[in-house]
Amino acid sequence: MRLTILGGGGFRVPLVHGALLADRAPGRVTRVVLHDVDAGRLRAVTRVLAEQAAGVPGAPEVSATTDIDEALTGADFVFSAIRVGGLEGRANDERVALAEGVLGQETVGAGGIAYGLRTVPVAVDIARRVARLAPDAWVINFTNPAGLVTEAMSRHLGDRVIGICDSPVGLGRRIARVLGARPGEAWIDYVGLNHLGWVRGLRVAGRDELPRLLADPALLGSFEEGRLFGADWLRSLGAVPNEYLHYYYFNREAVHAYQRAERTRGAFLHDQQARFYAGTEDPAVSALDLWERTRAEREATYMAENREAAGAGEREADDLSGGYEKVALALMRAIARDERTTLILNVRNRGTLAALDGDAVIEVPCLVDANGAHPVSVDPLPDYATGLVCAVKAVEREVLAAARSGSRATAVKAFALHPLVDSVTVARRLVDGYTAVHPGLAYLG
Repeated sequence: MRLTILGGGGFRVPLVHGALLADRAPGRVTRVVLHDVDAGRLRAVTRVLAEQAAGVPGAPEVSATTDIDEALTGADFVFSAIRVGGLEGRANDERVALAEGVLGQETVGAGGIAYGLRTVPVAVDIARRVARLAPDAWVINFTNPAGLVTEAMSRHLGDRVIGICDSPVGLGRRIARVLGARPGEAWIDYVGLNHLGWVRGLRVAGRDELPRLLADPALLGSFEEGRLFGADWLRSLGAVPNEYLHYYYFNREAVHAYQRAERTRGAFLHDQQARFYAGTEDPAVSALDLWERTRAEREATYMAENREAAGAGEREADDLSGGYEKVALALMRAIARDERTTLILNVRNRGTLAALDGDAVIEVPCLVDANGAHPVSVDPLPDYATGLVCAVKAVEREVLAAARSGSRATAVKAFALHPLVDSVTVARRLVDGYTAVHPGLAYLG
């Protein structure tokens, strides 16, 4: 089975490769094709993968190319993990937004809109190429903003593109752990959009254990989201939000913490990864050891500003091991081998949430088999969540419309309608600021 990874020079590719090496079942991936526009990054990651595979019998054959059509032709699965504009683009997204006093995070608020406007045209081009060169392939989208990009690609690939994110999985795992349940034996009632969802129940042997968690201040204070949001607020919601909702519920505190930080997250990762890629050019250095050290630092500092603002402390050791690669491999196995499973994924709504149309991509538990991912029926969201989901989905639709039309006015509308951008005047300045620093937004007239 052939797997193509777009963004194959990306820092997290070794996580996927490590999961593939651990897969010993029949029908596993036998060939991995890495594609990236940066040949130097491809060389670095290829070195890491070679060290990972040393001494592992039956390791997949790995090749690399900067020719996207060559990479896609003959693929059975395509992992799309691109970053249009690189980490420099992410740092610019953050700086432009913070200068206007609004959030610049890469998937939330102004930063997420800017990233989406840059990424959607490229993602659409990829979807069209897949439809032409590998029409039977399944596309698993890692690219952020994951829900928005998956929806853009689905207009050309239908249900053969599925978006993934490890945030809901990590949240469910943490809740199960504090309740003394095994994550694999718990049903997680989670629904929303990517980076905008809520756990409303966690059922073990048919019993919902979430009320027990919400009623116990000690349990609520024992895991990351409990400390991040506070026990009183979680009890008020009657649910546990995805960690990214901290940007909405505590927006002023988050923006203030980001403005006070020595560097933005994008700037930190840009400098950190530049050292990593430069370091791999020394043949005397173990590329794998260098990658492991860099990854540990990256994971430990994830959402550090939010935790500081909330007084939530350091991340727990169990949350430093990633997880999106495990979701991707489980999804791929379920489709390729008809190993039926349940995963939280980004898929077309198909009537799951009545407040949204059928083509809107949502994040929800899905039953997965050889025919793809099928969203599970869920109870309606409470009004407070429905309002936010509908508002953010409306913004996503404006981003898609702006990317399709090249209309500056539509881009301004997307920024202005977002709940975390509080002024049409600010929205206009954001569009001016982003088009000035991003060549990839030159299409906006």
